[in-house]
Amino acid sequence: MTTKSIATIGAALIVLATLSSCANTIRGIGQDTANTVNATESAGRRVAHAAN
Repeated sequence: MTTKSIATIGAALIVLATLSSCANTIRGIGQDTANTVNATESAGRRVAHAAN
């Protein structure tokens, strides 16, 4: 293998690792947002029931 091909493979691996990290972060943000929405809805229901 030449130095150029080793460098290309290394760069490709770094790009793949970076993209997979971003995907995990984006998935986590989506889960956090869903949890926040659920907690807000639950709190709203509790307030509505307390007002009755």
